Amino acid sequence: MLSSVFGKQYKLQSSENFDDFMKALGVGIMTRKMGSSVSPVIELTENNGVYTLKTTSAFKNSEIKFKLGEEFDEETADGRKVKTVCTLDGNKLTQVQKGEKDTTIEREFTPTEMKAIMKVDDIVCTRVYKVQE
Repeated sequence: MLSSVFGKQYKLQSSENFDDFMKALGVGIMTRKMGSSVSPVIELTENNGVYTLKTTSAFKNSEIKFKLGEEFDEETADGRKVKTVCTLDGNKLTQVQKGEKDTTIEREFTPTEMKAIMKVDDIVCTRVYKVQE
């Protein structure tokens, strides 16, 4: 992982298929409208092998702490309870959530942007975040 991405704040710039992605997860229309209208900021930090992925927005803030390759219980932003494992390959952080619906989120970090590819069923959602200066 490029240490140059830690502590940077990545703000959502573009989003494709996010509504369909949320719909496939069973997210209600009001939550989908709110979720689609905000531009969250994501920040990844690491301290002694413990990673923290923080998401902040006007709608909802969430934070997960994890060690690579170790399963943990996560409550997603839309309230689902899942078993999650995160792995790192170069500058790509992959988050696999197992629950009623299995979800994969691949986040690829560069010093200037972060691209998240989110998959559930046969739906692929791509969200691009740019570093805030």
